[in-house]
Amino acid sequence: MLPVLLDLKFIKIYTFGVFLVLAFFWGVFVLWKNYLLTAQKEEEMFDAMFLSISVGLFTGRLIYVISNFKDFGFDVLKFILINGYPGLSMFGFLFGALLTLGLFFSSRKIDFKSTIDYVIPSVFLTLAIGKLGSFLSGAEVGSKTAFYISLKYPGIDGARHLTSLYESIFFFLGFYLSYKLLFAIRRDVFPKGFGLYFFLWYFSLIYFVFDFIKTNRLIVFGISINSFISLTLLLTFSFFYVYHFRSVLFKGFKSTGLKIYGQKDFKTRNKKNKGKTT
Repeated sequence: MLPVLLDLKFIKIYTFGVFLVLAFFWGVFVLWKNYLLTAQKEEEMFDAMFLSISVGLFTGRLIYVISNFKDFGFDVLKFILINGYPGLSMFGFLFGALLTLGLFFSSRKIDFKSTIDYVIPSVFLTLAIGKLGSFLSGAEVGSKTAFYISLKYPGIDGARHLTSLYESIFFFLGFYLSYKLLFAIRRDVFPKGFGLYFFLWYFSLIYFVFDFIKTNRLIVFGISINSFISLTLLLTFSFFYVYHFRSVLFKGFKSTGLKIYGQKDFKTRNKKNKGKTT
């Protein structure tokens, strides 16, 4: 791994910090491109982005430091120097960023539901690049494994899972899916605000699946906090999808049945079932 990207003797350029900058600028660029499709003012978009990211980074860093207090203590410099002491709570970051974004939109009389869908792809891209930086810098280390796809970190015993790399790949996939979903929402295939629901569901799924192969887990009363929050959000939005799209799911199952059995055979089976019930 490469924690220090470039050592110029008088200054060190850290890999994680470089990828944070890349994540920020690429996320802003994608958001700007998406906002050109709306009637919103560009300056309002940039104000909202800078403010929400700033608050999100602060809350994410604060929660991470609190959960790893034994490594940070009351050292303010360790809190500020995220390059030298990397680490960020993703749930803390998202909570702070989304709350700030909602308050900003409310203060400017901007409809949150009709706007948030244009933000989601850039959030996915930012997370993907950030997680890639975590992997390359060695900021996040996976748990021990005997799996043939693994990595040996300097100074850490045993082969380790490539957890942050896996998450990065899936977040890049989430970026692609959310970008396609945005245009489906613009065609009224899905309701406004659906992109946020998809993001929370997809993010929770990824975090729940890969939390079990991480080392730096916040455990309270024997339960991983990230797993608990992820599973709660995952089940909530899964039930939401089933409830709101039950008619679409029913049509899908019906059409699948027609393809498997044939239309006539499928109808015959339905009639027989109805005769039995009567």
